[in-house]
Amino acid sequence: MRPPPSQDHRPQATKEGTLKRQATISRKTKETDIQATIDLDGTGAFDIKTGIGFLDHMLEQLSRHALIDIKLQAKGDLHVDYHHTTEDSGIVLGQAVAKALGDKVGITRYADVHLPMDETLTRVAVDVSGRPYLIWNVTFTRDKLGEMDTELFREWFQAFAQNAGITLHIQNLYGENNHHIVETCFKGLARALRLAITPDPRQAGRVPSTKGTLSV
Repeated sequence: MRPPPSQDHRPQATKEGTLKRQATISRKTKETDIQATIDLDGTGAFDIKTGIGFLDHMLEQLSRHALIDIKLQAKGDLHVDYHHTTEDSGIVLGQAVAKALGDKVGITRYADVHLPMDETLTRVAVDVSGRPYLIWNVTFTRDKLGEMDTELFREWFQAFAQNAGITLHIQNLYGENNHHIVETCFKGLARALRLAITPDPRQAGRVPSTKGTLSV
C-alpha cells in the first residue's frame, strides 16, 4: 500500500477564477498499468474498464452516486488473479481524489449516510482528514460474486482510503444478499464522499481544521 503523493497539488483555476477540481493519475508496475482522470464537480459520467466486470459495476455506482466523473482504464495480470488490479485501481482513484482536492480549502469535510438496498442497510462515515484509516465491519457469506473474490472488496476500500487520505468507517448493519451488501458499501461511500467534498459557503477560503491544514 502506498500513501498519497506528498507534493502539494493545487487544483488549477479557470479563467473565471473558480477552481477546477480535476486530476489525472497514471501508475504502471509489473503487475498493472492504470490511468484515471476524475472531475469532483462532474455529473457522474463514467468510462471504466478494469477487466473485472463486477468491479466495473461497483466503480460505476461510485461515480454515478458521488457525481464524480471517472475515466479509468486498467490492464492487469488477471491471469494470476484479480487482487493486483482491484487494489491498484483503489490506489489510483484514491491518489486522483487527493490530488483533485488539493489543500481542501472550503470543503464540508465530514459526512455520514445510512444506505438502504432492499433488505440491506449499511452505514458509511467519512472524514476528509488527511489521516487515512479504514474501519471495515462487513462480512460476506459467499466467497465470490461473479468471478470476484469477496475478500478483495476490503482491499479496494483500504487502498482507496489510504491514498485519498480519508478516514473511512463502513459498517453493514444487516443484510442477506451479498451483492446488496457490497453495493451499499460503494453507494454509501459515494453519497458520503459527495457530501464531504462539497464546498461549504461558510468555510470559504478556510481549511476546516483548527490546525489550519489538512495536508500534514
